[in-house]
Amino acid sequence: MSEHSVVSSPNLEELRRIGKGAGLSDLAVTGVQPIVEARQAIQNRKALGLHAGMTFTYGNPVRATDPSQLLEGAKSVLVGLRRYQAPLRNKNQRRAAEDSQEQRAVGAVAAYVTSDEYGLLRDGLMAVATRLRAAGARADVVMDDNRLVDRAVASRSGLGWLGRNTMLIHPQLGSWTVIGSVVTDVLIREEVKIVDDECGTCNRCSVECPTGAIDNFGVLDANRCLAWLLQAKGVFPRSHRVALGDRLYGCDDCQVVCPKNGDAQPDVLAAPKSESDVDIVDLLNSSDEQLIARYGHWYIPRRRAEYLRRNALVVLGNVGSSSDPEVERVLENCLDSSSPLVRSHAIWAACRLGKTDLIETRSSDALLEDDPDGFVASELAAWGITPTLDSR
Repeated sequence: MSEHSVVSSPNLEELRRIGKGAGLSDLAVTGVQPIVEARQAIQNRKALGLHAGMTFTYGNPVRATDPSQLLEGAKSVLVGLRRYQAPLRNKNQRRAAEDSQEQRAVGAVAAYVTSDEYGLLRDGLMAVATRLRAAGARADVVMDDNRLVDRAVASRSGLGWLGRNTMLIHPQLGSWTVIGSVVTDVLIREEVKIVDDECGTCNRCSVECPTGAIDNFGVLDANRCLAWLLQAKGVFPRSHRVALGDRLYGCDDCQVVCPKNGDAQPDVLAAPKSESDVDIVDLLNSSDEQLIARYGHWYIPRRRAEYLRRNALVVLGNVGSSSDPEVERVLENCLDSSSPLVRSHAIWAACRLGKTDLIETRSSDALLEDDPDGFVASELAAWGITPTLDSR
């Protein structure tokens, strides 16, 4: 870049104003030096197996913690936040729904995917990048991307602190935010902004976590984190299926109980809301193509609808009604699925609802057909069920 371009570049105040006008809640800036503490934390957790096979920033910790690798000649990282609406149902309301067998089974969805928050975050970041490019700068938007540890870079920019629940907590906005960055070759003056860790002795997120995934020091064990397990490949761990309750995608508990979230409300452009509760029977009755079209913006392993069905069957086993004929029909269909992953979770759901007869009347050949990983055989053994040997 020329000296003239650097001199004519916008300052942080102007860029913050532009970003907020396009959907951001706040914007800050930091340098491109390696984030050594975050790199060490990632490497330590990976060494202890706490990442549970998660890739993302664990795949290349050195790159993910060095913003200078994102753009040749990078000098600054502008970090943007967008606050979104907290869940409409709190945990007590969910528990009441789980305890009721009179209503139709519904699955809860994490608040951040009930509206296109990442779309509006991108709009805000693109507006900032466009202004920089107009001044002759190079600027790249990085968001929802394993090339950068977004929470750590946001914390270093002064937007908040890393809470015990592992989320970035903004002093005014709380933790209901999505994060993205603009990396540029312009040197933007940094603000001297120190944000203290205000978690103090509070450990509500650790105590209230349904699976004990967060320890008292703010270290997350992804092997127990429901939000991650709902996105992971393979079977949903039997040890955490009951704890899953009605959660179909994501888990917001550690944010719901956080006192720092309080009554803060979004103060930016509102995103159109989609369903926060999903009818489980309707989901299971949908075709694979319909499911991907409807929920393709979620992170679904290998883009395979069987993982949505897997999650839905665990929810059905927890909150479905055993007297509902529609539940019985959908279980029958899932027990006949060509996917051993779906069949194995249908077995679990049927047993949870006391519908073992649906399994025992099926032939072992049909149930165990094409079960290379032993998902179905393992589930049958766990419940002590021996299906009929005669073909249907």
